[in-house]
Amino acid sequence: MDITLPGEGGGRIRYRLVGQPVQPAAGARFSRIAYAAAHVVADPVAMTDPWSRPAVDWDKTMAFRRHLWRLGFRVAEAMDTSQRGMGFDWANARELIRRSIAEARSVDGADLASGAGTDHLAPGAASTLADVIAAYEEQLGFIEGLGGKAIMMASRALAAVAKGPDDYVSVYDRILSQSSGKVILHWLGDMFDPALKGYWGSSDFETALETVIAIIERHAGKVEGIKISLLDAGKEIALRDRLPEGVVMFTGDDFNYPELIAGDGDRHSHALLGIFDAIAPVANAALAKLADGDRAGYDALMVPTVPLSRKIFEAPTEYYKAGIVFMAWLNGHQEHFSMIGGMQSARGIRHYADVFRLADQAGLLAEPELAIARMTSLCAVAGV
Repeated sequence: MDITLPGEGGGRIRYRLVGQPVQPAAGARFSRIAYAAAHVVADPVAMTDPWSRPAVDWDKTMAFRRHLWRLGFRVAEAMDTSQRGMGFDWANARELIRRSIAEARSVDGADLASGAGTDHLAPGAASTLADVIAAYEEQLGFIEGLGGKAIMMASRALAAVAKGPDDYVSVYDRILSQSSGKVILHWLGDMFDPALKGYWGSSDFETALETVIAIIERHAGKVEGIKISLLDAGKEIALRDRLPEGVVMFTGDDFNYPELIAGDGDRHSHALLGIFDAIAPVANAALAKLADGDRAGYDALMVPTVPLSRKIFEAPTEYYKAGIVFMAWLNGHQEHFSMIGGMQSARGIRHYADVFRLADQAGLLAEPELAIARMTSLCAVAGV
């Protein structure tokens, strides 16, 4: 099977598919905790004002979560992969969290954690730490009130208001001390969100690391783990090596995840990854191999997904959501390639052509004929 794709300089190339779709391992059990940060499915017909009044296809959105649960993943809900802070507001996130918690209760073995942030504050509305604390309390209280587990997301409002590390310590002390259950912390780098530059009160990693460790050590009984998304394996390992006993590392490194998850003996990361949304069938099969002690089999499956992930998460990294949804469309999880806020326009046709080729080479086009038909239609719209 082959397809015409855009090439360099406006030309066209003929690409012949080479990959064999990887079959997931039914009933797989993993030796790592694996959260997939999940996207939302827009409703393009109901979305009469796509930039400011998003409409969600709740049935397809819940169906995708069931897909992830069937493959053995936990779901990280209402995170940046769902376009929090990029078109998907707290009102929609509340509904998403409510539906997902209810859905999880109907699926045997399903588990999830949901993002609690401060994004319902209007830009510039927070002028004090008390404003930030109250916002976190509202969202955390909503999630825990439904019986859910919270992921304490990095806050643009806190980054704007805080004067230094002590202000971060003050806010996190307050929120963690009153949480009813264990919380997952979230260190999101500014390559994902430029508004988070200098988070933890410093742009110096070592200084920020000391602040994070101090917070975790003070509240080790309330912290399940921390997700770090800095796209730097060395920085993740530096933090991982200093975590107190009982607190785990969740890699959010969409560039270096295979080796961080595999680790070295007892020194390894668990995972909370946006790329798992796109590579779930292969990641399922790879994690099953790892649980069986087959490192070579794990690498053979997982390593070929890295070029795809690096392409999807290339700069500007915050637009990676477009590649995630593109993969869901290619693989038949939704009938259209439309996104909240029209974000599918954030990447160009050559980017999508590269994603298509790399997905094929990683065994991630579940139904190649369907994927070819959909990619051909997208190329036609782009004039290819």
